[in-house]
Parts: sequence; C-alpha cells; structure tokens
Amino acid sequence: MSKQNNLALLPEYEVRQSVSNALGEDLGMVGDITSQLTIPADMEASVVINSRENGVLAGMQYARAAFDVIDSSLEFEQLKQDGDALGAGDIIARVSGNARNLLTAERVALNFLGHMSGIASKTALFVKAVAGTRAKIADTRKTTPGLRMAEKFAVKAGGGVNHRFGLGDAVLVKDNHIAIAGGIDAALKTVVANAGHMRKIEVEVDTLEQLEQVLAYGIDTVLLDNMPPEILKKAVAMIDGRVLAEASGGVNLGSVAAIAATGVDLISVGALTHSSATLDIGLDFHRG
Repeated sequence: MSKQNNLALLPEYEVRQSVSNALGEDLGMVGDITSQLTIPADMEASVVINSRENGVLAGMQYARAAFDVIDSSLEFEQLKQDGDALGAGDIIARVSGNARNLLTAERVALNFLGHMSGIASKTALFVKAVAGTRAKIADTRKTTPGLRMAEKFAVKAGGGVNHRFGLGDAVLVKDNHIAIAGGIDAALKTVVANAGHMRKIEVEVDTLEQLEQVLAYGIDTVLLDNMPPEILKKAVAMIDGRVLAEASGGVNLGSVAAIAATGVDLISVGALTHSSATLDIGLDFHRG
C-alpha cells in the first residue's frame, strides 16, 4: 500500500538544487561524451526504471527532477509512489524522449532512487520490528552532508519519524553541553529561562540519577542514552508519562524490539541514514 498521502512533497527548489549539484559533479565541463559519440543526436527512445530486489521506494521527486533538469521535454510516467513496497521486477517509472538525454540523466536519477530507497527499506524493517508497541522509529542528524532533506524524507517513506533537521529546530542538551556548562543544573537553569515557549527542550541522560535530576525541570523529552532494557524500564516508570522518553545508542535490528518493549515513546537510530545499503534499482533501455 502506498504511503504517498502521508508524505508531503519536498520544496522543489531544494530538490532541484541537490539534483543540479549531482548532475554538475557527473557532467563536469564537457558533458556525457560517451552518449555524444555513440548515440545520434536526434534518436528517440524509452526506458523503464525497475526494482531488482524487494524494498520500499523513496526518491521519485529526485528521479523526475534529474530527467527534467537535463531535458524538460522528456516524458516521465510514474507508476509507483514513495512509500510503496517493491518486489523484484516491479516497474517504477517509464521515461521517453531524446536517447542521449535519457542516458545522461540515468545515473543521477538511479543514485538518488537507490540511496533513498535503501534508507526507506531499512527504516521499514525497524518499524516492523517494533509493531505492537508505542515506540516510533526516528532518525538522527548522522546524515550525508548535503543530503539531509533527502535522507530524512526517505525515513518517513519507510514509516519512521524525523528528529531535528538542524541545530536551530529544538534544544537538545547532550553530555558535552552539560560537562562544559558545569553540570545539569548549570546547563538547564539557563536553557529553561531563555529557550522561549516555542522551543522544545530535550536532555540526554545516561543514569537514573541524572534522570531524576532532569525531571525537576520543565522539559519536553528525555534522551535515555545507551541504557540496557532493564534500566530503560525503570526510567520509563520514573518518567510516568510526564515527558516523552527517547531511547538511543547502538540500536540495531537485533535489539530494537526489546528496547521498544520497555515502553519508550521514541527510538532514534543513526544507522538508518549512515549505514543503509543501496537498494538495487536499474534502468532498461528500449529504442523507440
């Protein structure tokens, strides 16, 4: 089933900027010399983009933009939506028009589709692993420089939720902030007094003693860092619904179900964006 209705399109100017940067990197100063030398300038053709393995689709806006930036006259017929489950052999889109331009846009379109679909597919596995619990799977800021928006969109396509997009989104007081500020009290007194009523505040703790201290402040979320499930259960009981409980640190598919069973609200997983394998998506060429 498609999740497209739950996925707002990304700002087109952001998508096209990312795609244009990727195309510039690929084409350099002289363009696609191989296609220029092997394909007649006026040849028309059609291609199909298909999945070569099971997974979850993400990145269609980027793929469409890659062809459109190269040649706006190319016809792009989208057959699958972001968030759709894919099987090996499923046709995702058909594209037709000038053959040279189809081949010039191919690799950038597939790079975005494969990378983003890989993230969506891995996210979906984590979401499935915690089904039946209250826990939501969230991403982190451990993203590829320049591709954060694309990668976080892919997490949502896989059924996850987004954490902060950037440092200005919310206050997240971590261990280094606390250490440099001189302790939890020194850090949080300033935060609570100055963050403003529109800013969410989250604080990282790694012991139950720190958690007890933090709960005395008017914060919104506690980040329970690298706590084993038995300690997480105690932490959730201490929190007792007063703030959101987020578990983080070394989460993997083997451990996530046990973490979710402790009753936490969120589980953040850096591996969604920094360690997902590319989904194998290819392009097959048919002369028109």
